[in-house]
Amino acid sequence: MVKVRIYVTLKKQITDPQGVAIQHVLESLHFKGVKKVMTGKIITLELDVKDKTRAKEISDKMCRKILANSVTEDYKFEIEVKKERSK
Repeated sequence: MVKVRIYVTLKKQITDPQGVAIQHVLESLHFKGVKKVMTGKIITLELDVKDKTRAKEISDKMCRKILANSVTEDYKFEIEVKKERSK
């Protein structure tokens, strides 16, 4: 079993309206020094595969096909191989 955590964010050149709104709220609450806020989403999957290479191939394909919009979003992922308990 492999656990995959996928991070999807807007590309740096795309304006992030939610991030801008959060930044304005933080400023209005007197949190100083916040230069920029970027928002995104985290998707966690558990895949029934045994190795990281296969998990990476599947995750990358999922991101390119449905989980991220390649025009406006970037993605990266972390893969963790979960050890199965011996019986």
